[in-house]
Amino acid sequence: MKFINPKVDYAFKKIFGSHQSEKILISFLNAIIYDGEKIIDSLTIVNPFNPGQIISFKDTYLDVKAVLVDGSIVVIEMQVARMTAFNKRVAYNLAKAYANQLDKGEKYPLLNPAIAVTITDFILFKKTDDPINKFVFQEETKKLECLDKELRLIFVELPKFQKTLSELKNLTDKWIYFLKEAASLDGIPESLGEVVEIEQALNIANFINMSPEELEVVENRGIAMQDERGRIAYAEQLGVVKGETKGRLSQAIALVKLLITQRFGEPSVGMSNQIADLPIVDLEDLVKVFLSFNRMADLEIWLQERLRSNLE
Repeated sequence: MKFINPKVDYAFKKIFGSHQSEKILISFLNAIIYDGEKIIDSLTIVNPFNPGQIISFKDTYLDVKAVLVDGSIVVIEMQVARMTAFNKRVAYNLAKAYANQLDKGEKYPLLNPAIAVTITDFILFKKTDDPINKFVFQEETKKLECLDKELRLIFVELPKFQKTLSELKNLTDKWIYFLKEAASLDGIPESLGEVVEIEQALNIANFINMSPEELEVVENRGIAMQDERGRIAYAEQLGVVKGETKGRLSQAIALVKLLITQRFGEPSVGMSNQIADLPIVDLEDLVKVFLSFNRMADLEIWLQERLRSNLE
């Protein structure tokens, strides 16, 4: 047996947002929001899975939305790679889900609580090792809760979950393991199969139960996901390299100006500008030959020759 990766947006929507996913989503949300307690017993999936709606990464802002039996709104999102203003997007999705409950002119008492469950395949909170972190509005210093949990943010960071199959103890462990490791399984493990809803999720994710068209979409979305991750990793590495180069350049300019000041006196504004215009290689060369200069004029001649050479 082989399973599609539930971290791919198409697969996530199919598993948790299809017409047959109600019981699966109930079990998952009870595990993540209520630590496995059977608080949710009914819900309605607002946006049933529609493969035609999945076009690009711009369409993955919201993966699944559900309304609980008490009217609470839950928005669930899977995010596999970092993105600009990610925290603002999470806040926007939660605020939008809360505000959109009312039509113009309707009264505030009609509003129900809203919960944003955000699953990330990268680490968000470096100060804690807990894979699940839950937030509500509270007073900054006294930590008094505010708004009666009208708005809640719940984050699941998959990289922090390190338990093996034999170490899974509860429903929460098993669902996080499913999200993180389903694609690497070659069958349904007994400990996961004990949870009917996880077994159903694995059957939905089973390659053998998917059409050739669906498999092609999954493959293409998986490739797109890897490409996006690669692009972000490259951009981050490029930023590090640029930062290191800029640091070396600043240090070299400062060193050259210090050497000039100590030996010949403070350089003029014009000379300072000429030094600042030199590339890092020329600055390092200047440090090497500086002791051969007997007067400021020797330095000026070297600068003019080097600047002229760079223009040719």
